[in-house]
This record gives sequence, structure tokens and C-alpha cells, in this order.
Amino acid sequence: MSGTQADQADIRPPAVGMRLEVVVLPVADVDRALAFYRGLGWRVDADYEAGPKFRIVQLTPPGSACSVHFGRGLTSAPPGSARGTYLVVDDLSKAREDLLGRGVEVSGVYHNTYDSGEPERVDGPSPDGRSYASFATFDDPDGNTWLLQEVTQRAPGR
Repeated sequence: MSGTQADQADIRPPAVGMRLEVVVLPVADVDRALAFYRGLGWRVDADYEAGPKFRIVQLTPPGSACSVHFGRGLTSAPPGSARGTYLVVDDLSKAREDLLGRGVEVSGVYHNTYDSGEPERVDGPSPDGRSYASFATFDDPDGNTWLLQEVTQRAPGR
């Protein structure tokens, strides 16, 4: 058994379920961010303002159980500092084409090799079409980065 598997065997499961439901994005301009994410086709769940120092906006990507929050008075993180937040898609080419059609600058599709022992980005999808292995990236107007990952077949237990 690998060290990780052995470590997992010794961990007692939590008494209650825990779901990741919200990721906070640091933005400089709430209305600009709202327009960008609405432009992606994300559902607006809330837009609540409680004075000049507090506003919370919640949007949810299509098909996601997790939403994003941004606004004023939510985080001290600098705008644009969220990096590599994953968006899992069934069809990376289709997702990329959709984003490009919405005016979003999206990287080319790539995969990683580990020939040198460290990840190296290689242009093009995973040559064997493996799930979890092909990616593309894009940024929101503040520079928060998103990582599209193609998953066509889930790993066991997921």
C-alpha cells in the first residue's frame, strides 16, 4: 500500500457530510465581474448590497453544485489572486469553442508529460484520450485564472 493509501486507512470518516459549495473570487469591479460571468451563461443566484461597504454576488456555472461569490467586503485577497480553479467539462473542445464564441481568450488545449520528473506542458490533448489529462485555461477580467479539465470517465469512487 502506498503511503497515501496507508494514511487514508487510518483516518476516521467525518460524522457529517461536507460539501464544497462556494469559492470566493477577489475582484476589483463587482459590476464588471458580474457582466463577465453572466456572459459565460452562469446563473445569477444572488446580488445583495447592504450599504457602500458590503455587496455579495453569487453565480453558479451550468451543471455545477458549487458557486462563486464576489463583491465588496468579502475577502482581503488582492483582486485577481485566485489561481487554477478547476471547471470540469465533458467535452473540452466544445467548452473552449463556446468560451471563444463568448469573447473569452482561452489557451490552446494541452496535456502534461512527466518525462523529466516534473510536469511539462505539451500542446494538444492527451494523446491517449485519457480522462483528467487534457486542459485549457482562461482568465476573468481581474486575472483570476480558471483551468478547464476534460473528464469523460470518472475515476472509481468519484
